[in-house]
Amino acid sequence: MSEHDTSADLWESIGRLHAWLDANRTHDGTDGLLLRVLKLSEEVGEVAQAVIGTMGQNPRKGTTHDWEDVQAELCDVVITALVALRTLTPDAREVFAAHLERVGRRSLGSSPSGTVPSEAMPYDRP
Repeated sequence: MSEHDTSADLWESIGRLHAWLDANRTHDGTDGLLLRVLKLSEEVGEVAQAVIGTMGQNPRKGTTHDWEDVQAELCDVVITALVALRTLTPDAREVFAAHLERVGRRSLGSSPSGTVPSEAMPYDRP
């Protein structure tokens, strides 16, 4: 599967999720938009909960999660953010691509598909 096919599948799924949420929303207008954006905070909190659970930081609960749980929660954050972006604009795909290109140029000195110095690569997780 090519990168373009994956991107098309991603944005098709985001579009379907957006339509489903719109069809089942309980708040319209600004309230609905604010609630959809606030959903991001909830999802980020679940990432934090999973990391704390992976590290066994809560002595009352012990180890309750693993790194796969953290990965899944991070995916939920990304999906929620893309759906919120789609809620703000029907051109979410183009807005995201343009922004990613700007971030890539600013951070890497090239497009996101450019090479990344090995020292910029993240360390392996435990």
